Amino acid sequence: VLGDLAETDIQCGRKRGPRQRRSMAAHVFARAFDDGHGRTCAELERICPPQVGPGGCIMTLNLYLLRRFFATVGLVTLVFIALLFPIDLMDQVRRLDQDSGGLRDGFRLASLNLPAALYQILPLIVILSTLALLVSLARSSELVAIRAAGRSGMSALVAPIGGAFMLGLFSLGVLNPIVAATQSEYERVSGALRSGLSSVLSLSPEGVWLRQGDGAGQTVIRAARSSLDGTVLFDATFLQFDPEGSMIARIDAARARLAPTAPEGSEWILRNAKNWPLGSSRNPERDATLHPTLRLPSTLTQAQIRDSFGVPSAIPIYELPSFINQLNAAGFSGLQHRVWLATELTSPVMLMAMVLIGAGFSMGHARAGGVGKMVLIALIVGFGIFFLRSFAQVLGENGQLPVQIAAWAPPLAAICIGLGVLLQREEG
Repeated sequence: VLGDLAETDIQCGRKRGPRQRRSMAAHVFARAFDDGHGRTCAELERICPPQVGPGGCIMTLNLYLLRRFFATVGLVTLVFIALLFPIDLMDQVRRLDQDSGGLRDGFRLASLNLPAALYQILPLIVILSTLALLVSLARSSELVAIRAAGRSGMSALVAPIGGAFMLGLFSLGVLNPIVAATQSEYERVSGALRSGLSSVLSLSPEGVWLRQGDGAGQTVIRAARSSLDGTVLFDATFLQFDPEGSMIARIDAARARLAPTAPEGSEWILRNAKNWPLGSSRNPERDATLHPTLRLPSTLTQAQIRDSFGVPSAIPIYELPSFINQLNAAGFSGLQHRVWLATELTSPVMLMAMVLIGAGFSMGHARAGGVGKMVLIALIVGFGIFFLRSFAQVLGENGQLPVQIAAWAPPLAAICIGLGVLLQREEG
């Protein structure tokens, strides 16, 4: 190819050096042109003009690789959508009660859950896209042309690695709020369809808010703070309403504890409580009563209170710091949300690491053989890093690992593995 280009330059009166011809040859292969035979002077001028130095052709090649990378990511994402959505749809329909929902509700839940599922497996999508891209470039001999142009395998990865980093930033800034909105709606709709109730707990700067109710009325509970599991409230206020929505009583207590009762019920045990009868008294303060211990029936359970927090992915990353502060102020543990926030911030680095791992095992010559074996090894290593990240996140949420170590150790280890394999195969 270089000889053909040199001969064409002589025929067309061009003055290019060997370095320019090598860059031009790589660009010709990258644009899927043939080996240069039959190209006119005008066509070669359009590909790489004489006034454009090697850097211009290299930039064009990087843009071409970047475009191919994003196209492959989009294709792999569509494949995962085609696989995940029918499976999730069948699972949602199976889990829904026959009286509370059917195919339509299952389709709605599956659609709301799909963005979160894709967001969770984004590192796997990236490593599969990297493998598909590089194997395709190797089989079309484009990697050979890139190396013949004087560029090493490491420099050819600048575009895919940069694309992975941009994809990570895009997932943090744009996809994360979208996933949080759909996940929050999924939790609300799923809870309403399966149990008929929405979230029973919320946090605000004023403290913790709970609600409970049955056919006899509703009770709104506010507390300045609570225990880690939400079953013990401090400086609590109980506001009781009748079925028509009129307030009938207010009860203040220094401490309230949710205790189970037989067979499957529960009750609030209030200490140092004061009860104002608002509905039946013209002077509630005069008729108020003091109780060292007061018991109130409850429809809440510890599991309902715990589940009302939802998952950290249902909160946009921009709102997570303030939500964690509210959790700490209310007495709840914000460790799970802190680990999730730190893990999310490492997403761009994790995606770059997946590109390096995929490239380290798939940038060999296609004619040398063993491509399938190397791709399989890359997939095993990639899946191992993915599950190591999930395992480290669980250890961080349980307090067995510091938050920053749980978040940063897996992606940094993946980068070291990818770089080590890549340098050994390309430079060693």
